Amino acid sequence: MSKVWLVTGANSGFGRAITEAAVAAGDVVVAAARRVEALADLVAEHPDQVEPLRLDVTDLAAVDAAVADVSGRHGRIDVLVNSAGRTHVGAFEETTDAELRSLFDVHVFGPAALVRAVLPGMRARRSGAIVQLSSMGGQMSFAGFSAYSGTKFALEGMTEALIDEVGPLGIKALIVEPGAFRTSLMGNGSVSAELPDYEPTVGATRKMVAAGDGAQPGDPAKAAALIIEALQADDTPLRLPLGDDGVDAVLGHLDATRAQIERWESRARATAFDA
Repeated sequence: MSKVWLVTGANSGFGRAITEAAVAAGDVVVAAARRVEALADLVAEHPDQVEPLRLDVTDLAAVDAAVADVSGRHGRIDVLVNSAGRTHVGAFEETTDAELRSLFDVHVFGPAALVRAVLPGMRARRSGAIVQLSSMGGQMSFAGFSAYSGTKFALEGMTEALIDEVGPLGIKALIVEPGAFRTSLMGNGSVSAELPDYEPTVGATRKMVAAGDGAQPGDPAKAAALIIEALQADDTPLRLPLGDDGVDAVLGHLDATRAQIERWESRARATAFDA
């Protein structure tokens, strides 16, 4: 039986690539986006498999209503893909409270609301899958990405607990950690007002983001195919870094973290009360 997918951010990037891959597999996709007009070609080509849904994931009341409507009409949601997102560049000090909260609304509170909304049905059926589009920046970070990575760290931490809770109930969770893929992410973001002292550090990140759009090495279609393969596997991983740069960044960060801990290990262990 074909699956029913709910994919946010389905109008572009990974959301669109995952939508196309699910359709190619014979499944039905409720393709959610703020700008559903960008989905017109997919809807016209696959009218029985692609259903556009206008949705802003930061509108929590709309999230609950949308999930209830989709579940009522299709009978279930088998796979939720939280793919809606954008980037932000700014030093920690440069990033305003409003900028930080706005990013958390898109990357944390919206996805959390969607997960809460789909879980009752998945629990009742003892099946389902939740895909969280994170980033290699969900495992490590660098100058200019404190806000962006902060949201992805939060999403990953919540999902790591989630899988402990829902895994025994037959529900899968997959955190996807791409490196640089040819999506609109880098061209669809915001920047903080600049402070001169951070030009040597954050300035390099701003230039990288501006120059990298459209030239990223990663292929979203290949990523989408691997995501589906991982969901179908008996040993679905919790985390799936993608691309040479994504895999290298995550593994390098893990190695560096282990090395730092080991240098301080004996002193860290010696902090208990004396016997």
